[in-house]
Amino acid sequence: MKSSEFRELQAPLKERYRAAPEAALVTLRAQGRLGAESLTCKVETGWALIEAGLHPATGGDGLSACSGDMLLEALVACAGVTLRAVATALDFRGTLGVSREAPVGFRDIRLRFDLDTDAPADKVESLIKLTERYCVVYQTLKTPAQLALSVRTTP
Repeated sequence: MKSSEFRELQAPLKERYRAAPEAALVTLRAQGRLGAESLTCKVETGWALIEAGLHPATGGDGLSACSGDMLLEALVACAGVTLRAVATALDFRGTLGVSREAPVGFRDIRLRFDLDTDAPADKVESLIKLTERYCVVYQTLKTPAQLALSVRTTP
């Protein structure tokens, strides 16, 4: 895509976000269903159905996507697309360069489990506490890892 085409594509978005900053706040949603027969969770992505499972290092069979890998893949995808967009334009608010004060990234992340169970409240509470404690992606988001960005160029 040419820089002029990209700027033309983004122009109405930038104008909208300048006029109505609240329009730049978007709520994204993700949904999944636990596997009935296996330790998996089927995640609806909007483009495909992905079956996530345990990493082989934790007992998984390696046939399902690993949530940790998916987190890193999402980072690579986001950084790659952003790098390409910035390289194309060399110019939603913060991401489009409408406002330097506008934060870029998620403001809030909410996780909800809808459980169909007659288990006592103390068992459900224990289940949720242990899920929170051992979920690698949850813990990574709760206590962010040290990030480093490096560049290697080739002529």
